[in-house]
Amino acid sequence: MNQERIFIVLKGPHVSEKATLVADLNNQYVFKVAPDATKIEIKAAVEALFEVSVTKVNVLNMKGKTKRTAKGMGKRNDVRKAYVTLAEGQEISFVAGE
Repeated sequence: MNQERIFIVLKGPHVSEKATLVADLNNQYVFKVAPDATKIEIKAAVEALFEVSVTKVNVLNMKGKTKRTAKGMGKRNDVRKAYVTLAEGQEISFVAGE
């Protein structure tokens, strides 16, 4: 996988209460990914970028909510997320400067 495709596949970490809970309990990390990204590409991108070994990748498509606005009904964007499980004893730190 070339270096440009890594940054297209992985858009960034998804930070939420559930994501931090899953990271602590199951050694899983949640990433926002491109709509056309496959599990194989996600695994290769995480392994290349963070230098860890990935054991499993689960992908889900989260549909955007419909919301009422002043101009009528609107819709939030759809999001594709990947739950990446790392090998035992490995972790990813998102803190800058390490």
